[in-house]
Amino acid sequence: QLQLVESGGGLVQPGTSLRLSCTASGFTGYHAIGWFRQAPGKEREGVSCIGSSDGNSYYSDSVKGRFTISRDNAKNTVYLQINSLTPEDTAVYYCAAGWAHAISSTSWTYPALYNYWGQGTQVTVSS
Repeated sequence: QLQLVESGGGLVQPGTSLRLSCTASGFTGYHAIGWFRQAPGKEREGVSCIGSSDGNSYYSDSVKGRFTISRDNAKNTVYLQINSLTPEDTAVYYCAAGWAHAISSTSWTYPALYNYWGQGTQVTVSS
């Protein structure tokens, strides 16, 4: 059983940056890791994903250029660097793990492909 724990969220001002972390207990060598977010009253939205060993990374159009995903397999941790935060980025951010062979550039945004989810970390952007 893979467990994921997110951290790094908080209350920040517009224009600042945050780095979210997703640490997994257990081996994730075969898992792609995705980051999703859900704002109040909205559907869960995929924002980024990184492959297991191929290094491929994907971003939604809404965050491309501001978000950067990376992973440190030695630490079983995936990071999401978020720059130039805006109030529209306010949401609960979740990381999720899915089998890498099932996740591609055209499917990574589908929550159903991810087998394990963290509990989420709140990001609030407000002045």
